[in-house]
Amino acid sequence: MQPPADKPVRAADADDIRKLDQAIAPYVKKARATLPQAKKKYLKGLPKGDQFFVTTRLYDPDGKFEQVFVTVTSWEGQTIKGVLSSDPSIIHHKSGEAVVCKERDVLDWTISKANGSEEGNSVGNLLDSYKP
Repeated sequence: MQPPADKPVRAADADDIRKLDQAIAPYVKKARATLPQAKKKYLKGLPKGDQFFVTTRLYDPDGKFEQVFVTVTSWEGQTIKGVLSSDPSIIHHKSGEAVVCKERDVLDWTISKANGSEEGNSVGNLLDSYKP
């Protein structure tokens, strides 16, 4: 199953990044507030065909970053392991790479359901209509 459709937003400079971060801040806050309940669902076991994704940022050595979808494969304590489900265009990572992140680095979460609906994806839904 694929992550939700991604509509990349490019931030050309530090001012664009600041504006983007301000725009997504309330949605990140909401996602982080609901993450414990979503985690419980994941750990309990999702229905067949459902998949859990987290959105985080991956950085390159130059400090450039990209927000990416990670398909969660395990979650122990505060550590989330998964597989990169995005195809980054700025940083040097590839879809399918193993990714490890901490809960504190999660910007959003999404459960993609077998019936085509989704739960979560607060930041992603905002970014679908975001105009810098």
